[in-house]
Amino acid sequence: MINFDYIRTFTTKAAVDAKVKSASSQFIAGGTNLVDLMKKGVTSPDKLIDINGLPLKQITADAKGILIGALALNSEVAENAIIKTKYPLLAAALNAGASPQLRNMATVGGNMMQRTRCSYFYDITMPCNKREPGSGCGALQGQNRMHAIFGTSEKCIAVHPSDMCVALAALDASVHISGPKGDRKILFTDFHRLSGDTPELDNNLQKGELITGIHIPANAFNKTHYLKIRDRASYAFALVSVAAALEISGNTINNAKLAMGGVAHKPWRLTAVEKFLTGKPANKETFTAAANMAMEGANTFGQNNFKIKMGKAAVTEALQQAAQKI
Repeated sequence: MINFDYIRTFTTKAAVDAKVKSASSQFIAGGTNLVDLMKKGVTSPDKLIDINGLPLKQITADAKGILIGALALNSEVAENAIIKTKYPLLAAALNAGASPQLRNMATVGGNMMQRTRCSYFYDITMPCNKREPGSGCGALQGQNRMHAIFGTSEKCIAVHPSDMCVALAALDASVHISGPKGDRKILFTDFHRLSGDTPELDNNLQKGELITGIHIPANAFNKTHYLKIRDRASYAFALVSVAAALEISGNTINNAKLAMGGVAHKPWRLTAVEKFLTGKPANKETFTAAANMAMEGANTFGQNNFKIKMGKAAVTEALQQAAQKI
């Protein structure tokens, strides 16, 4: 780890101004991912801008939805009474991620900004276009069991690691952002990027911008489930995950939202499958057909071939589990 400067800020404007003045600086809150990356030499900011003093920890709800501050802790969000009652999909996804100790430190904004856990990205002796553009992608012909099957490119097949983000993608959340040009909002599904020709860019934040909050619109989903398939029951990243939210009346699906994790460079929203499910009966035949549709266009790389079969089973199971909930 290189020597770096450290400053504390107490207003959003001060934080943004500090970031603009130092191109290689980074914001830090919980630091549960950033500090690891610095220790391993994957990233070397010359300045850390501590934003823990900013008033961004609120969780406030109204008839239009709920606003979660970027500095709200993952554990606090997961245990919030309104989240558990009206947005249980988010609570379930958060509780499926990391360990209790990390959830007590990690923030919502930091969770969104965490970087891939691809072993080639973390090993500075190996080629990785995400870490060093133009060096190649070691995973293409190497160890790619954990890697993407959707939205890949010849430059990168890494996956986004967050559980929380999969749920937020399914729930039509929006991201509140402040920057040198003012405030703006973008859809959560537009926040993260596919790898394309610029895998070093994980998201669509512009220079100096800071995430200030997440808004989830009110919904009528009465059946939700978050399914995470992983190598061990605790503190492991998803091989495949599915966030399912259904509005069912009688036995008819009136509305459906679905997203997958562990399969792409960003949370993978299944919009075509959602349209297929709408108006259909909530039964095994419908869910099996939806799962087959979900895997259309998947592209595997050898060691991750199993993800197609696993993905179909995961979508079917998530929909069935959601539909069975009271």
